[in-house]
Amino acid sequence: MTEPVPFAAYTRRVRDEWVDYNGHLADWAYSVVCAEANEVFLDHLGVSASYRERTGCTTYTVESHLRYLAEVRAGAVLRAETVLVGADAKRLRVHTAVLDEQGGAVLTGEYLFLHVDQAAGRVVPFPPDRAEAVERVRLAHAGWPRPPHLGVAIAVPPPS
Repeated sequence: MTEPVPFAAYTRRVRDEWVDYNGHLADWAYSVVCAEANEVFLDHLGVSASYRERTGCTTYTVESHLRYLAEVRAGAVLRAETVLVGADAKRLRVHTAVLDEQGGAVLTGEYLFLHVDQAAGRVVPFPPDRAEAVERVRLAHAGWPRPPHLGVAIAVPPPS
């Protein structure tokens, strides 16, 4: 099976209750949209809710970095493009761009997920079948051009 690059299976219309007093998508709602898109991607990898129910293992978000790029109004249709930018035996590093109807980026999110055995209460390697699925997607996404903001944290300018 050929892997899509980027993975783009998420679309969502902005709900009225997600709009704040400024008339655009609230900070927390941007996060909701990105988290929903990531969940669709994790399901594609086979490590979402049904995986946890079946195995007792899951993924935990342990770090994220969001960049708010444009205002979004109620009723707008957003879609997401997600790329697995890195992975190892226990971790997934994911970049998700949320785009408006014209294809302009309104948000980017970079996430670090850990694979956790909930019964053991610790981070563990992916089982072989999930490790193979992750590696297949990682290899397919390896050629995706990395944006300059990837891996860059918020910098505090030096005092003047």
